[in-house]
Amino acid sequence: MAASCLNSELWKSWERQGKTEYIKQVKQLVKNDENPSLLFSKSTKNQGLTRFIYELIWHGINGPLRKEAAASTIGELVSLHKEMPSIILDVVGVIDAETAIAENNTEERQRFCFIVRESEKYLSDKLLKERLDIDTLQDVGTLKNRNFYTKFIKVKTKLYYKQRKFNLFREESEGYAKLITELNQEICGSITPKYILEVIKSLIGCFNLDPNRVLDIILESFECRPDQYQFFIPLLQSYMCDPKILCEVLGFKFSFYQSNPEEPTPESLYIVTALMLQHEVILLDDIYCWLTPHDSVIQKMWEEEMSSAQEYVRKLNIISTKDKDKEEPVEEKETLQDNFNSNQKFGLCDALLKVGNWNHAEQLTRKLPDHCAMDQAPVAKSLCQLLHSTIEPVYRKNCGLSSKVMGQPVPLPTNPLAPRPAVTFLDLRKDAIPMLLALGPSLHNDPVLMYKILRLSKAALAQCGADPVMPAPQGDTLYMDIVTLLDEVILPSLSHMDCNCCIAEEVWNVIKQYPYQIRYCLYSRWKNETYQLHAKLLRKRGESLKKIKSIMKRVSKENIKPAGRLIGKLTHSTPGFLFDYVLLQIQIYDNLIGPVVDSLKYLTSLSYDVLGYCLVEAMASADRACFKYDGTSISAWLQSLSKFCGAIFKKYNIELTGLLQYVANQLKAQKSLDLLILKEIVQKMAGIEAAEEMTAEQLDAMAGGELLKAEAGYFSQVRNTKKSSQRLKEALGEQNLAVALCLLMAQQRYCVVYRETENSHLKLVGKLYDQCQDTLVQFGTFLASSLSVEEYTTKLPSIHSMLADYHIHTDVAFFLARPMFTNAINIKFDALRKADPNCKKMSAQMKYQKYVEAAAEIMGPVVESIRPLHPPKVWEDISPQFLVTFWSLTMYDLHVPVESYQKEIAKIKALQAMEKDAAVGGKGKKEQERYTALVEKLEEERKKQQEHVEKVMARLKQEKDSWFLSRSAKSAKNETITQFLQRCIFPRCIFTSTDAVYCAKFVHTIHSLKTANFSTLLCYDRLFCDITYTVTSCTENEANRYGRFLCAMLETVMKWHADDVTFNKECANYPGFVTKFRVCNQFSEADDHVGFENYRHVCHKWHYKITKALVVCLDSKDYVQIRNSLIILIKILPHFPVLPKLVQIIEKKIEKVREEEKSQRQDLFILATSYSGHLKAKSSSMIKESDFHQVPEKPSKAQETTPKVEPSGQHPPVTKPANGEVAKPEKERSSERHANEKSKEVAKESKEKKSTSRQVDSSSTKSAPTKSSTSATSSSDSKRDSGQVKERADKEKGKESYESKEKVSKKEERREETDKERRAKEKKEEKALREERIYREEQRFLERSSKDDRYAVSNSGTMSGGDRYYDRGGGTYGSSGGGSYHHRGEADDPHDREDISSLSNSSTGSATGGSHRRSSQEPPEVDRDAKRRKMEAVSSSKSTKSDERKAAAMEVPSSSSSSAMEKPEKKERSSSKAGKEKSRGEKIGAPAMSSDMGEEREPRKERKVARKRDRAEEALILAEKRRKEEEKAAKMQSHQNGDPLDAHGRDKHHYTSSNRVSPREKSPYVRERERSHDRDGRDKHRRSSEAKRR
Repeated sequence: MAASCLNSELWKSWERQGKTEYIKQVKQLVKNDENPSLLFSKSTKNQGLTRFIYELIWHGINGPLRKEAAASTIGELVSLHKEMPSIILDVVGVIDAETAIAENNTEERQRFCFIVRESEKYLSDKLLKERLDIDTLQDVGTLKNRNFYTKFIKVKTKLYYKQRKFNLFREESEGYAKLITELNQEICGSITPKYILEVIKSLIGCFNLDPNRVLDIILESFECRPDQYQFFIPLLQSYMCDPKILCEVLGFKFSFYQSNPEEPTPESLYIVTALMLQHEVILLDDIYCWLTPHDSVIQKMWEEEMSSAQEYVRKLNIISTKDKDKEEPVEEKETLQDNFNSNQKFGLCDALLKVGNWNHAEQLTRKLPDHCAMDQAPVAKSLCQLLHSTIEPVYRKNCGLSSKVMGQPVPLPTNPLAPRPAVTFLDLRKDAIPMLLALGPSLHNDPVLMYKILRLSKAALAQCGADPVMPAPQGDTLYMDIVTLLDEVILPSLSHMDCNCCIAEEVWNVIKQYPYQIRYCLYSRWKNETYQLHAKLLRKRGESLKKIKSIMKRVSKENIKPAGRLIGKLTHSTPGFLFDYVLLQIQIYDNLIGPVVDSLKYLTSLSYDVLGYCLVEAMASADRACFKYDGTSISAWLQSLSKFCGAIFKKYNIELTGLLQYVANQLKAQKSLDLLILKEIVQKMAGIEAAEEMTAEQLDAMAGGELLKAEAGYFSQVRNTKKSSQRLKEALGEQNLAVALCLLMAQQRYCVVYRETENSHLKLVGKLYDQCQDTLVQFGTFLASSLSVEEYTTKLPSIHSMLADYHIHTDVAFFLARPMFTNAINIKFDALRKADPNCKKMSAQMKYQKYVEAAAEIMGPVVESIRPLHPPKVWEDISPQFLVTFWSLTMYDLHVPVESYQKEIAKIKALQAMEKDAAVGGKGKKEQERYTALVEKLEEERKKQQEHVEKVMARLKQEKDSWFLSRSAKSAKNETITQFLQRCIFPRCIFTSTDAVYCAKFVHTIHSLKTANFSTLLCYDRLFCDITYTVTSCTENEANRYGRFLCAMLETVMKWHADDVTFNKECANYPGFVTKFRVCNQFSEADDHVGFENYRHVCHKWHYKITKALVVCLDSKDYVQIRNSLIILIKILPHFPVLPKLVQIIEKKIEKVREEEKSQRQDLFILATSYSGHLKAKSSSMIKESDFHQVPEKPSKAQETTPKVEPSGQHPPVTKPANGEVAKPEKERSSERHANEKSKEVAKESKEKKSTSRQVDSSSTKSAPTKSSTSATSSSDSKRDSGQVKERADKEKGKESYESKEKVSKKEERREETDKERRAKEKKEEKALREERIYREEQRFLERSSKDDRYAVSNSGTMSGGDRYYDRGGGTYGSSGGGSYHHRGEADDPHDREDISSLSNSSTGSATGGSHRRSSQEPPEVDRDAKRRKMEAVSSSKSTKSDERKAAAMEVPSSSSSSAMEKPEKKERSSSKAGKEKSRGEKIGAPAMSSDMGEEREPRKERKVARKRDRAEEALILAEKRRKEEEKAAKMQSHQNGDPLDAHGRDKHHYTSSNRVSPREKSPYVRERERSHDRDGRDKHRRSSEAKRR
């Protein structure tokens, strides 16, 4: 302010008016000061005066003011006030220092010295010598003696540094006595500090008292009466205004006690010092340096204490081998009290807190290590007392206690300088919260204060509206301040408080107001970090761990209560690390789970919540391996923890949100391992099991209502899960985790395979996939049963959203949406029924119609939303309505488990009867009522389900005609079945066990409803014919489900197989068993259906197909294939195998697996051993092959040697497929099959090559019904159903064959005319007898075959198999031209070739392999006949020409081609190539397909022998009489008819083309159509080549 007045213009105009203005302003400053002393004035005006003088002198030195003017002005200023010289000399001293230290200051220094010299006129010489330095006085010239400085030093040394010896007796004690009397008198109104100060001055002057000793006596008096601080503080301030002198006197007192350790520093000295600090008589920094010990010593002591505590904990974890009795406890050198007494800084801190001087106490504690001072109990208690008085007003207002509960009042502080008591919650932030943070864990010294803080915190959170579900409240609140208090003060303090469960509950009442994220962060710091900051907490932790280890060693089922009490006492204060040890023991010893869960019933709510956090932390520990060392299974510790989670959350009310969110986060990170936790929690808390190993009774019960499921569907009775399931439901709802977990699990199923387990073992991949699948089903079932329909519908996305937006597969999407559909349909049905005015009188049919309308209205939008999700081609075979219907229904909709209801009701009634006799009192009566109510509920539930099933069946009957769209007869059986299997059956049959049974039931339902365009027989055939790759692609649980599905399908198959009455009732005249599919969909003809015996043959084939597929898997050496095949064998054991031969084959393979895996893969060995035992136990219930299906008797020798000739003019039957293609004759297919069999036995019969070719040629000319009963049926059916195309083809073939035969006969007549005249008569007689015998046998055979049940599938040319679902072509239904079952692509399978011999040998008398083996053994017999004929040829006559011609005419229809008689080698090569694929595919299926062939084997054998004899006779005659020229002509003629090599090449081309698949065709349906076209072209080409050769 003064500087603003002294502007530059004033100095420039100094001579004119500046000086006058300057003097005027200085006078004004001097007059305005009320204080008579300018030197001791505290006003700013004194500072302004000093500034004026400073500016005057400085401008006189540097200009523009002249130095003379400055000196004269100083003279004028001196006269203004008596103390002005002293002020001027103060300013001169400052300028003297500035000019002395400045560089290059010669001129300034000279001007300064001039001004001072001139000022001597106005200032006294004494004052100048007192204020200025000696050097300045010499420069100015005031001191002219150069030795003055030396004399000054000597005097100063003598005065200050030389001890003066006083004669104390010279001082009179009377003065001190009077002084003490005056200081310790009663303080009253007239006795004031000012009065006592005057008395003291008079006593000092009167008795010549030492002032320092007087000061010491004043302090001693103050120590005796510290409560009179209002009197002594002003007295000290008046007597000694220099704080440093006071600190020196106090320091001398502290030092005295430091040198005398036996006598502690009195508390009164600390109190006096604290009061003087509080009233700012002295400064903390001035007195702090006098206190001991030094800060470095305290720091070192603190570090030593921490290291000692760590060493103590380390030693507790060491197992000592010494004798425990000899071990001596380690004694500490000093007790805590000794540490406190010897530390004056701690004592001063305690005193500061006692007097309410929080500010200086806070400053003092900051100079020490953290919490070092507060670890001293006296200091902590003093701070607690101060806190009591600080929070008292706000506590009384918000404590929440009743007005009748009067707490002990806390007096408010009387010291006006103490912290002001808090009135509102925000006032706590000023002093109370900083005090608590400084106090830290030492709050445990005052449990009452801790209760008060907790109650205030609870009230503050309630006031700000804190909610664990809602976000943190906004605004100026204590929300986060309380979190800090919990972290740094309350929870660490709780660790010191042993067995105080009440305060733990108070802590929980506060901490539960926060969300689990904040709580878990607090628990983490409390458990892992807080203990590392405090030595006492470290020791506490070590002691608690020692106790819990001792307890856990003794936990068992027998001492649950006492052990539980001990655990509860420990966990009240230190739950975190104790639970870590308990969980570690559980991970090692899983048998501790039950006892530990039961023993934790004495825990507090806080401990339970900490346990939930510890579980999450244990699961998320990154240093643990989650898999076993082999990498194929989940670690035992994780499984144990999961089981413990399920048990502990079920039994106790622990918050689940944190654990569920952890699982969801793991799924987001594409880690499905922790789904094991969710699986256990849902199973234990909701009672919904994820068990796959369900019995047949349980599966049947699972088709019923919820009550039946609970009573009979689960292994354990669902009891006491109502509350726990409700808790689980609420936990899922808090964070909206229900739907999120469902969708994440659905998406994770495929991440398991493609992302999560890229480098994992296949076994582990399957286990994780199964775990994800099982948990998803279990969790979805829980949601459907626990959530209300409105909640479920609201939370879950729509079916279209799940499929299109979330990319969830159909099986999961419909599984989740299924409850919504059912409920919506029921609601709509009720609405439509009530809207009808005649609703009360509505008939059952009307109700069904209303239900159908409701279903159509509800499912209509779903059908439309499904349509764009699949290619349009899919809907050409099956309708979207069928897809939605299949996926939206369950077993509950199709089947009422009446037996399960009856069994459960009977069981309940039995229990009721048993308890009725033993019941006593009211409890027994309640049990009886409960049983009665349960029976009534089950009955009501069964009736309700029965009505529901009837409504569903009415709906299905109305929808069935639009399910399968028929573009053509071919698509009806090929692509429709393929789409049905691919889109419906296969995805769902491996989803759950109940779905597996549902799929089998749904197929049976479709069949029972007589659904159009659906072939039940083809569906079963496609399922059974090749299961190899389906088995291979399954996981372990999927194999179980697939096995259940096959078992259910086989159950239906074997039920129809067992009884012809059942078959005729359920299968005959059903569209599913039609073998000829016509575009017009008319199935009126009875011959279009499969008969009972033919169906039994098909079942026989299916059993062989299943055996073959499973044998391939067992021989594969692959773990997954062997395991899955064993699982499926176990599952289908009730219905497979039932044939002894198949049992022998499977037993050999099982025994081989057992031997190979005994020391390798133990799980496979156990599975194989288990199945082997079950199979042996079932050996008594095997079915003979003759009982299983019709097997022909072995023919007699007379029948074998009796020849048989075809009737004259009779042509072989030709079958016609539905697509209009003329199929091959049965005799041609038979010749191809036999030729292929012969080609496989070339190595074995190489020595008889020429004879073998003749036999093949002979076999190629046998009659049509040579393959199986199918051929006989085909012959009779083709006669009835032949059209113009067939008749024309038959006539052309017959004519061509007859002409070629006639030509050969004429040649032979010319050549053999002379030689046969002698034998004519004898030959004629023999021929006549033979023809008559053969004709009678043929007529008898035809009559018998026409009466047999025909295998209808053989007549259906359209039943050619398509590719099996997924990657590879599977079992197909029929061949392109014939009606036999075979497997497409089986000829290329090396496993098929391996097992052909074993499987063929297993069926004696029925397999085609057997007939071929017999054929291969016939050439010697033919040779003997040929020799006999040669001997008889000499006596033959010419009259046999006409007989031979007649026989040749009869044999024409039996030959496969006209060139077969001339060149049998040609026929053998061509037929072997053309039938290669078919013969290989039929080697295993042949026993089933050729069972009817056994019936006609005897007449076929006779015809075969007769033809062989004729061929041999003619060949011998020709060879004997043929000339060389005729032989050459014959060779040329054979080349013209067709080179064998060319024919071979053509047939090879046909074979390769039939197996070639276009690479651009990926769909199995396209491949099937392409193959059918290839077959058309191949057959057409073959017919043309046959004509050429003829």
